[in-house]
Amino acid sequence: MVISRAKVPQLMTEAAVIEKETDTAEGVRVYEVGYHIIPTKKEDDLEGVVSGIRSMIEKAGGSFIAEGAPSLTKLSYDISVKENGKSHDYDRGYFGWIKFEGPVASASTLEEALKAHSDIMRSIVFQTVREETRARFKTASVREVKRSDVIKTAPRTEETAAPVSEEDLDKALEDITAE
Repeated sequence: MVISRAKVPQLMTEAAVIEKETDTAEGVRVYEVGYHIIPTKKEDDLEGVVSGIRSMIEKAGGSFIAEGAPSLTKLSYDISVKENGKSHDYDRGYFGWIKFEGPVASASTLEEALKAHSDIMRSIVFQTVREETRARFKTASVREVKRSDVIKTAPRTEETAAPVSEEDLDKALEDITAE
């Protein structure tokens, strides 16, 4: 699709008007913050860091929707962090996230506060939707095989249950309901 230069200012003003209308109409948006905590932090101290992030959100006027507790993960690439004037490279970090609802200005306020936090290596704040949007998928089980090995499948055997009498069923139900 080709847009003439005369139409560009008109489209930009329409987009600005639509954006301004949604800002004033809603006033509150749903955001998500993702963060990496330095791996040298003890697991017992992680809750203190996360509660600090929660208090930053509350100070900015936000309210919580959902949260993912931080867990130690291997990073795709090393992240360099300056601590006490020295640069440290980390290949792991505690990753966690918090979804919250807050005023439009809360995103930039929170972003600045997270950058100044000494225990956070990297963070991101972005606008999202209230609904659960994470993809649910199953990973196939992976098996490592040497080139010389031949994969053989074991024959399946089906288990059959022994017949149960009515008296045994009644007795089992009475035992369960008696407790």
